[in-house]
Amino acid sequence: MNDQLTEFPCSFVIFGATGNLASKKLIPALCRLEEAERLPDGMQFIAIGRREWDDDGWKDHMRSLLREKLQDRFNETVCERFAARFSYLRGELHELDMYQRLGAELSRPRSGVCSNVIFYLSIKPTDFPSVIKNLDKSGLSRPRGLHRVVVEKPFGEDIESAQALNRLLHEHFDEQQIFRIDHYLGKDTVQNLLVFRFANTLIEPLWNRNFIDHIQITAAETMGIENRADYYDKAGALRDMLQNHLMQLLTVVAMEPPPVFDADALRDEKVKVLRSVRPISMRSVNAHSFRAQYAAGSIDGMSVPGYQAEPGVEPKSITETFVAAKFYIDNWRWRGVPFYLRTGKRLKEAKSMVAIRLRHPPQQLFRSTPLEVVSPNWIILSIQPEDCMRMEVHVKQPGLEMNTRVISLNASYRREDEMPLDAYETLLLDVVHGDRTLFIRFDEVEWAWRVVDPIVKSWAVERDFIHTYAAGTWGPLEANRLFDDEDQDWRNYL
Repeated sequence: MNDQLTEFPCSFVIFGATGNLASKKLIPALCRLEEAERLPDGMQFIAIGRREWDDDGWKDHMRSLLREKLQDRFNETVCERFAARFSYLRGELHELDMYQRLGAELSRPRSGVCSNVIFYLSIKPTDFPSVIKNLDKSGLSRPRGLHRVVVEKPFGEDIESAQALNRLLHEHFDEQQIFRIDHYLGKDTVQNLLVFRFANTLIEPLWNRNFIDHIQITAAETMGIENRADYYDKAGALRDMLQNHLMQLLTVVAMEPPPVFDADALRDEKVKVLRSVRPISMRSVNAHSFRAQYAAGSIDGMSVPGYQAEPGVEPKSITETFVAAKFYIDNWRWRGVPFYLRTGKRLKEAKSMVAIRLRHPPQQLFRSTPLEVVSPNWIILSIQPEDCMRMEVHVKQPGLEMNTRVISLNASYRREDEMPLDAYETLLLDVVHGDRTLFIRFDEVEWAWRVVDPIVKSWAVERDFIHTYAAGTWGPLEANRLFDDEDQDWRNYL
């Protein structure tokens, strides 16, 4: 690792500090790190936004935001200590003058002697090139190899734009300085999955095509687009969720054990998975993928509008808010096992999980008893709303007849007195420490785009029609056509 990256940065610059992502995730996570006293003493924050605020206006906004987001965990003393680290800079991302003022703010004398800076791009992907170029024009990307730049997903909107963005980044930053963030990789359950698989001799022998029927990866949301139409109507669920979050989960579930537990060894194995995904031909896109858009419906007893009625959405938009896809990994471990990926907005419940269905026993031992058909066993890895790992098995019910019930062997690892660590807290600490283990290398991004590129290109020319589903349901029934067998169905419960 570059020695300069082992030093704690003194400055943390947040581009898009007033936006949705910073307000919901970034600022609350940083405040929780402040409460835990995990931030370096001399670190200062510079929030950049377009609103007409001074430092006091920004801090008032932040206090109100943290009260709302942290609720019972809100601590006035911690909030004031955290707010004291901040200054606010108003400006437009495309104006060079703003970067010159940022340079002057960064050069003001402060405690500490380090000069490292974290530039966090909490902005629309279309604004990434403008920020990167202006950081260079203003001299803020120099000296090369010193600072860190954090790039949010999606990284590009197709394979060509991802490659162009990567070339632009490498014109001004070394690979060691670039942190491509996917917050799903910071979630405890995703990290624990590696331990669950590779540290337990009970589990690893089952983790292959001989014992597993199929695997489902689901990321369901009840919320809509939350006033992000300018971004979402161009991205859609495929770019926003499946190409990054769900493909990353697929690689963690399917990867081989790395020779050592370090950043490059882990990412080498993940890339091998993506390179082994069976290519989807243009004529078979409809057999491997399905898209739909939410219509008006009800969430938690409250009526919600359909996607096309959301503010800022283009009239008659066919942007997908639901996508399901089927992939095969053609290697020794997974040949013939379908991986079903599904994500959507305005679904019945907010839930993210990996559901692994095991194969039926080879002998129908109980066919002459009341237990003629045995439901399959499942391994469930819940990412949210709760972190847990469970294995379902059959046991005989008490009594004379041969009837069974399913019980859950609970491998949940968090005790009641242990507070969960938010994914952003984990990843932000890693950025501060210069640890890139849970961040994405560009070849991962590139191969993930190669996997979904046929779907992107096919949907780009199919602009006349899109299926719909009522908000508050589990999505369109037509998505079931992706299943290989009639006895396969979506797993919607933990």
